[in-house]
Amino acid sequence: MYVSVIGGEQCSEEIYNMAIEVGRRIAKLGAVLVTGGRKGVMEAASKGAKMENGVTIGILPSVDRQEGNEYLDYKIVTGLGYARNVLVVLNGDIVIAIDGHYGTLSEIAFALEYGKPVLGLRSWNVGIKNFNNVDELFEEVESLIQQKS
Repeated sequence: MYVSVIGGEQCSEEIYNMAIEVGRRIAKLGAVLVTGGRKGVMEAASKGAKMENGVTIGILPSVDRQEGNEYLDYKIVTGLGYARNVLVVLNGDIVIAIDGHYGTLSEIAFALEYGKPVLGLRSWNVGIKNFNNVDELFEEVESLIQQKS
């Protein structure tokens, strides 16, 4: 199972801490974490996954692995800029959007276009299930995983 976490490169401390917990729980489920590999929500989720010895993959927009955050096991360079957003969501069996700006909105749209289940944590209100806390979110994540098994 692969779970893509999408969200902004800039976020509040509260959102950062929530993303750490999301990453921790993904790793505890034994899933591989996929992100865009940079700072903010992406870094926080990766940090959380590493706290539980999870596997983390960052799909980077440039050709420079150095732009990836320090919590990534695998840094995949693309040279695609924002077009790499498609790759981030295609590689998740489930997509979790945390907060986010227009890049996150584009990833939500791509995920929906490709038929991926998308869950939000204080994210865009665009027809996806949105949750206010991590516990509620993971009740739904665990339900989706059971359905896929």
